[in-house]
Amino acid sequence: MTAEPIPPLRPLKPADLEPCLALDGLALGGIWTPAQWQRELEDDRRPGLGVWRGADLLAMASGWLVVDELHITLVAVAPTQRRLGLGRLVLLGLLAAARQGGAERATLEVASGNSAARALYGGCGFRDAGIRHGYYRKGEDALIQWLKLDATEAGRLECG
Repeated sequence: MTAEPIPPLRPLKPADLEPCLALDGLALGGIWTPAQWQRELEDDRRPGLGVWRGADLLAMASGWLVVDELHITLVAVAPTQRRLGLGRLVLLGLLAAARQGGAERATLEVASGNSAARALYGGCGFRDAGIRHGYYRKGEDALIQWLKLDATEAGRLECG
């Protein structure tokens, strides 16, 4: 049996509002409202990428470009598509797009108990730099992580 090829990345657009809302709800419990998503999808300084199979959004990542920093706001993968490398794919695509847009560093917050996300980010070189106590809805702490984008060998981004 041959594994199905991973579809290519493509930028998220305002027309992708409904699939983004659906994946947000399915993978993250609905962290953003429709108005927040619309703002994300319309703003050129808020890059977003998705992996699609037909009309199905399988994974997405988005962030905010602020001067020379990318603040990663989310990485989401459909529960049925996890552990296939899609999170890594959208994260690396977002980091590469940000670097092309002039970003030198990337930052994010991750729930202290989210071992899968922490492994993904750590494998990509993110390091803990602080903590936000009680940051998430249920009171869980957030780890603040940073990555220097120009520190990668030969300018190539990769995750271990």
